[in-house]
Amino acid sequence: MFRLQGSKVLAVDMTGDAVKAKNGSMVAYDGQMAFKKLSGGGEGIRGMVTRRITGEQMTLMEVKGQGTCWFADRASEINLVSLQNDRLYVESSNLLATDGGLRTGTSFTGLRGASQGNGLFTTTVEGHGQAAIMSDGPAVVLRVSAQYPLTVDPGAYVAHQGNLRQSFQSGVTFRTLMGEGGGEAFQMRFEGDGLVYVQPSERNTIAGDV
Repeated sequence: MFRLQGSKVLAVDMTGDAVKAKNGSMVAYDGQMAFKKLSGGGEGIRGMVTRRITGEQMTLMEVKGQGTCWFADRASEINLVSLQNDRLYVESSNLLATDGGLRTGTSFTGLRGASQGNGLFTTTVEGHGQAAIMSDGPAVVLRVSAQYPLTVDPGAYVAHQGNLRQSFQSGVTFRTLMGEGGGEAFQMRFEGDGLVYVQPSERNTIAGDV
């Protein structure tokens, strides 16, 4: 159903089924298609309320019909992820499209700092099917195992899946380790067994100067 044309365009072939995609990301289609905006990006009223409380914004549209749709967003690199009744955690800005049958929602991932108690949230995709995630430059998929935990700069983090425990180390970034940077910041640490997707550039994050 999902296939890449080059590395920056997602083609989705549909035979009466549906796909959910980032609003405004469709660049072309052929055949007969129907379009519907999905408010909030989560599942029903609960998803809408959760997103308003957390501030995790993800506006999706549903495309259904017969034919092929092509999706892209700001020339970002696209990576296909297969889910086998498991869960993918992904930054909302990095999610391009999912199979229509996959469920999307919001998950609490930890506290920014004990002193402030601000929550951190991420978008979840779960079920059986395919998802397309975006990265600024070609994403690298890193394996985490019991013997090899992984520490990631939050500005480079894209997504993760598997049986992973995520924690945060406040007040430290890769730059502050080198005597640079300032302000409140953190590193992301993953332990367990799974995969972490990182991009070769850093976005601005709520962590401050990372």
